[in-house]
Amino acid sequence: MRFKYRLQELAMKKLLLNSILPWHVIFDVDGVLTDGTFTYSANGKIYKVFGSHDSDALNILKDFCEISFVSADKRGFEISKKRVLDMGFDLQLADASDRLKLIRNLQSKSRIIFVADSFTDVSALQCADISAVPRNAHSQAKKVANIVLKANGGQGAVSEVSFLIMNTLRKKDIQNEQ
Repeated sequence: MRFKYRLQELAMKKLLLNSILPWHVIFDVDGVLTDGTFTYSANGKIYKVFGSHDSDALNILKDFCEISFVSADKRGFEISKKRVLDMGFDLQLADASDRLKLIRNLQSKSRIIFVADSFTDVSALQCADISAVPRNAHSQAKKVANIVLKANGGQGAVSEVSFLIMNTLRKKDIQNEQ
């Protein structure tokens, strides 16, 4: 398993290093930034579980590329929006077809890295220049992703992919300076 991950990581780094256009990372919220858990009361959804380390990694990553978030969860959108805004980013309500359109529109000016976890994201994962999924992503999403992360959603997946991107782009900056 380690060997396969290393090959995926090397392929991702090659794509990152060879791009002239800037990078834009789009993260799905539920199942990537969160662990996918929804807690309900009699009044409806009231809690989501977010990873604790992802905010720090994202604050460093924003120096290297654009970052945005998407969620298809209408009922829990305000919960996600509060967390994403607290971290200093924007959140769009976007179902699978909206995500595909968003990626295609952004590709005219950026290279896209899409991080998602659901079988509904397969088309968007395939359309992105680089796609990544958490270890606990749906099997169909894993089949099409460029890289399957070691971490689960809400448990460091955002940090893991952020550091892969940052470390690679930092090397590119050093090479360009020489």
